[in-house]
Amino acid sequence: MIDAARKQLAVAANAALTTLYWHIGHRVRTEVLEGQRAEYGAQIVAAVGRQLEARYGRGFGEKNLRRMVQFAEVFPDSAIVAALLRQLGWTHFTLLIPLKEPLKRDFYAEMCRIERWSTRELRQKIDGMLYERTALSKKPAELVREELAALHEKGEVTPALVFQDPYMLDFLQLADSYSEKDLESAILREIERFLLELGGSFAFVARQKRITLDGDDYYLDLLFFHRRMRRLVVIELKIGDFKPADSGQMEIYLRWLDRHERQPSEEAPLGIILCAGKKRETVEYLDLDARGIHVAGYLTDLPPRKVLEKRLHDAIEAARNRLALSAGLDAAGATPSSAAKPRGNRGRK
Repeated sequence: MIDAARKQLAVAANAALTTLYWHIGHRVRTEVLEGQRAEYGAQIVAAVGRQLEARYGRGFGEKNLRRMVQFAEVFPDSAIVAALLRQLGWTHFTLLIPLKEPLKRDFYAEMCRIERWSTRELRQKIDGMLYERTALSKKPAELVREELAALHEKGEVTPALVFQDPYMLDFLQLADSYSEKDLESAILREIERFLLELGGSFAFVARQKRITLDGDDYYLDLLFFHRRMRRLVVIELKIGDFKPADSGQMEIYLRWLDRHERQPSEEAPLGIILCAGKKRETVEYLDLDARGIHVAGYLTDLPPRKVLEKRLHDAIEAARNRLALSAGLDAAGATPSSAAKPRGNRGRK
């Protein structure tokens, strides 16, 4: 009872203090700095900070006052702040405030609220570039806003918010040469850390689950259940590059699970093919997302952060360019000159 009361008091105090910080930042920003030149505004903040620090202590000095102003700038809606305060404390916000991209900041704020990340977990997610690795980051900005709004308003968790590419599996400490069985065994040995890398709400169900079709036995590498999406998720492990045949195998698994394992309250099962490498054009032509299949790479040895950062940003830019080009072609429609015409025997196959 005592511990519970102390925790409740700490949460209430943190929420009250964070709310105060937002109101101070909002007031300084709107009533003191509005329309002022940057240099003059900095002098005002410094002067106000000195006065507040002398009266209320170091927590209200110039440095923290600037952070409060930034807080009100990047989270201008008090209603959103109030909703986030149920799960996020001031230290969470201090990690979110420096993020320059609004959509990235909103992603981390909402996922932190939904998954109840600690400050340490949030820092790890940001440092691990989780947003850049999600399928969501590859979508156009308008679609990203729509999915984040659905997450905020209805708590809807979509595969784009959950699935990543690549997955960071450096903690498995695999040797230079390993088999699919070695990879699977290493994942099960480090199942807790693997679940953390997959993301919150994943629950382990089975390894090498057997299914039988026409008297032949097939084995699913790993089977999980995602509680928020209410879906079974199959993970197939490949130590080589992705091959189109891999998607056909996965599709059989998903259809079998949909018929024999899916409960009435659940959504259709999804599949993740984890492979050492993939050819993006091949994956794009197969249109796997529409079939509930996600192809992702994995890294057992992390490159330098700058290299990884460039690789992820290039992948995001390429994916968005492809989507924009596809949307442009759809809008233009097929023209007679662009329609495929049979030539010789090739047209009569």
